[in-house]
Amino acid sequence: MADDSIFLGASRKPDDTYQQAESLLLKFGNRHGLVTGATGTGKTVTLQVLAEGFSKAGVPVFCADIKGDLSGIGAKGEDKDFLVKRAADVKLDPYTLSASPVIFWDIFGEQGHPIRATISEMGPLLLSRLMNLTEAQEGVLNIAFKIADEEGLLLLDMKDLQSLLVNIAERAEEISARYGNVTKPSVGAIQRSLLVLEQQGGTKFFGEPALKIADIMRTDTNGRGLVSVLAADKLMMNPRLYSTFLLWLLSELFEELPEIGDPEKPRLVFFFDEAHLLFNEAPKALLTRVEQVVRLIRSKGVGVFFISQNPLDVPETVLAQLGNRLQHALRAYTPREQNAVKTAADTFRANPAFNTFEAITNLATGEALVSTLADKGVPSMVQRTLIRPPAGRIGPLTSDERQTLINASPVAGLYDEMVDRESAYELLQKKAEQAKTETEVQEASADSTGGWKLPDFLGGESKPGPRGGQPRGRQTVAEAAMKSVVRSVGSSLGRALVRGILGSLSRR
Repeated sequence: MADDSIFLGASRKPDDTYQQAESLLLKFGNRHGLVTGATGTGKTVTLQVLAEGFSKAGVPVFCADIKGDLSGIGAKGEDKDFLVKRAADVKLDPYTLSASPVIFWDIFGEQGHPIRATISEMGPLLLSRLMNLTEAQEGVLNIAFKIADEEGLLLLDMKDLQSLLVNIAERAEEISARYGNVTKPSVGAIQRSLLVLEQQGGTKFFGEPALKIADIMRTDTNGRGLVSVLAADKLMMNPRLYSTFLLWLLSELFEELPEIGDPEKPRLVFFFDEAHLLFNEAPKALLTRVEQVVRLIRSKGVGVFFISQNPLDVPETVLAQLGNRLQHALRAYTPREQNAVKTAADTFRANPAFNTFEAITNLATGEALVSTLADKGVPSMVQRTLIRPPAGRIGPLTSDERQTLINASPVAGLYDEMVDRESAYELLQKKAEQAKTETEVQEASADSTGGWKLPDFLGGESKPGPRGGQPRGRQTVAEAAMKSVVRSVGSSLGRALVRGILGSLSRR
């Protein structure tokens, strides 16, 4: 077990005897990877082995725990006979059992620390996908974000966006003249989608304090990378929220982290489980941007590993970026399954010792075809490999064990309570109340003078302008309030807000 690599297991000769150790070089950990295989073939254990290896090397890890099994990485493993035998088969000596340092996260705040994002950080593109908006509705949402940026309206939680949409509906004619057609039916459709999202738990996800990227890139006092485990068993009941959240997190990493080229080891490794959910029904524009992020985030020291049942779940443009491959068994009964096996076999550098297509269908549980990037960045010849046993527990933690780790977490208390500071909702409420008050004062003044009307206001005559110029129209209360807001925005911001490649607000 070298310091510059992660020991994955041992390849086997055709007679099933030991051949050689198989490893993943840390310097190529940011060249991304793919772990595929049918249900029950050992993908979760392989993910755990990879996460433990990166953590031990001082690399922080972020991964989603779909079934709850991955939580066992936070506890010392058990000395079971079949694990000891596997360790001997792959010549793992000594086989040391240990727990990895973990931070548990949960969007719903039940099985880990709450994890949140603001509406502004999510951006219109990802939010449109989350709410499954049409092209016209997405256009209206983009206009809403544009207006919020221009007028200094912070969009932090769902009520901020809801109040902004109400304001836009009231100003539809004015906004349409500036940005294009904004109809009340489109605004109403977005509001209904927001209501559905709210019922699915969106109010718990959108808000502050928002997740700080630095908190998923921590190391412990021993120099080991902390493994951030997202509880996703309940989150998976809303697959669109799950995939959009992980894509948002990936885009935040891309926007915030500086370029560092090719480091000796990654700064962070990101495991995207159930990867097919990211690409299912995704519009072409989003797929193009995902490909850009995957291709460019490598130079920021972030490695992305996609985990899915079938290699066909990942588009070819993304698949081409994945240099490290671990393929567990696939079944080939139907034509589509046979095509998937052929695709998987064709992505490997062939090994003359065996037929890759046949090997994929005959792999045992805990066995995989492995090809990683070698010294010069060239894919190694595919090897039939027994995956090493993990050092942590195989299986979930108990509720008490999980809670003990949550209480001892380095981020304990930082995200527990939601903060509701002044944002778009409060500002628009104040503006509406101010306009209402000024209107009442004007109406009372008109009534006290027997119905006298101000010049160019409520139908009155306009007076000549100063020095005999053109008539000077009196601005309405709404216009006055709008100009006041614009002036305050100009003085407080002093620059345009910048959105990144996936539409999220760049926090620079």
